[in-house]
Amino acid sequence: MRTADIVIIGGGAAGFFTAINAAENNPDAVILILERGKEVLTKVKISGGGRCNVTHAEFIPKELSKNYPRGEKELLGPFHTFMTGDTIAWFEARGIALKIEEDGRMFPESDTSQTIIDCFISETERLGIDVLRNQAVKTITKRQEKWQLETTTEIFEAEKIVVATGSNPKIWKLLASLGHTVTAAVPSLFTFNIKDSRISELPGVATEASVKVLGTNKKVLLESEGPLLITHWGMSGPAILKLSAWGARLLAPTKYHFTIQVNWLRDVSEEEVIISLKSVRIQSGKKHVLKNPQFDLPKRLWYQLIRAVGVSENDTWAALTRTHLENIAQQLVASPFEVTGKSTFKEEFVTAGGVELKEVNFKTFESKLQPNLFFAGEVLNIDAITGGFNFQNAWTGGFIVASALSKN
Repeated sequence: MRTADIVIIGGGAAGFFTAINAAENNPDAVILILERGKEVLTKVKISGGGRCNVTHAEFIPKELSKNYPRGEKELLGPFHTFMTGDTIAWFEARGIALKIEEDGRMFPESDTSQTIIDCFISETERLGIDVLRNQAVKTITKRQEKWQLETTTEIFEAEKIVVATGSNPKIWKLLASLGHTVTAAVPSLFTFNIKDSRISELPGVATEASVKVLGTNKKVLLESEGPLLITHWGMSGPAILKLSAWGARLLAPTKYHFTIQVNWLRDVSEEEVIISLKSVRIQSGKKHVLKNPQFDLPKRLWYQLIRAVGVSENDTWAALTRTHLENIAQQLVASPFEVTGKSTFKEEFVTAGGVELKEVNFKTFESKLQPNLFFAGEVLNIDAITGGFNFQNAWTGGFIVASALSKN
């Protein structure tokens, strides 16, 4: 049997961040990281297209917390302790400068996730943290106030354990056996599969839009706005990904078959469009409609949307009837599309689900049911929209857990 003061289950972002901060707070502590696979930090490696989207340039705790469909209320307090500015300072203190991109995402200036991985590995080596690979945890039990963990090859004993395994169903099952309630996982960050002649020839076209998810009787269930990207399989971009995150539990029972309505002009109304089109009809009557895009829409998108309402190549603005104008307006501000499935957003598979938040003390991230059992990262029922927010949750939780470990 191998003994330690602190055992961290999970060799990902949250696990490493917790271990490093815990070791700095407790220089004499024996700290182990147990990783079930052959490699550590695999999610860090592929994040942000291999660049690692470390965090997001939002520096107000309340505003930052609004990016978490699950965890918004619970993370507000923790973000007052450790958030974006602290993350930037933490990495800068270790020689890693971060940069802010136009959309607020933050990456290492090196533009490679290997920079973050190398930092974590070198820090664990400097601090004497043992990182043990191929150590899938099979049992977690409490024996005489100490935790005992059995893996595929060894038995470990520790005063305190931190679970940082992300959405691992086997670990969730073990936590359930300790009395915790676990919400089953559903995908939380995905793009929409749509087969529709209006967009089938437009992959790569991007524009600002607002999107609604419609229920029965066209009731609006969800709404978002932002950049929308047309892809080979349907639609992506922030406007879609926000819906997938906020609607994770709502959309799963539909088996990802539902209707969306797109306003390609974002916040312009149908009435405003008709007024504008009447003006165009008067001023540009001789111009061909399909070759005269309006509202700064991408030309190819305008062409496909207007063709869809029956306007032909030879139709001029003067030839359009009131009905034509109404149909065009409706197509521009309320285009219906049938979603028939989902696709993973890049390689970033994020789920909604995990340990119920009411069973966790968010001042320490310790279990309310089991003393000296802590959680960090996506093992909890916390997830975020895309943009570096899921990593910020890992850093915040890891830092606070590390602080709590030094006080207990």
